[in-house]
Amino acid sequence: MSNLFHGRAGRRLDLNNSATAVFVDVLFLAVSTLAREPWHFRFASLLTLQDQSVMGRGVVGFDLDDLDWGATPAERAAAKEFVLDVVDLALDRHRWDELSYEPARAEGYLREFRAMVREFDPQEADPAAAVPGPGNRMPAVHEAACASCVRHRVLDGLPWWGGCVFCTAGG
Repeated sequence: MSNLFHGRAGRRLDLNNSATAVFVDVLFLAVSTLAREPWHFRFASLLTLQDQSVMGRGVVGFDLDDLDWGATPAERAAAKEFVLDVVDLALDRHRWDELSYEPARAEGYLREFRAMVREFDPQEADPAAAVPGPGNRMPAVHEAACASCVRHRVLDGLPWWGGCVFCTAGG
């Protein structure tokens, strides 16, 4: 089974289940460090919803077009910059030494995702057209991941479930 993350012009990141877990893990370490604003925590919550240990294997992924990037051009530009900052921090191998495995191919996944985001124009996004379902849309402000997992020092899956992406994976 595979999980799809879509950009524009047919660009996509098609990952198997193991690759998706790695991709989400390294992004989650970075987003947990950088999140400061409500939109940041909403994006973190979207990443939480990519946790296959909870959502099911082969059923996660999202389309950049479906995200609520913000109401104004400035908000949309700031949201895009935040996503790029998260990817860049992950590319710097932020906290990878704390993982119980070596994310050997993570750099390639991150570089491809970064290129997708870089090419993407959030001014053209239409979140109203998003596919229904918790993992396929941008979580609302009241659904944002803002609690912290003390054990792993990352954002928790609340309000969706107790535990972070590392707790649910048995780590």
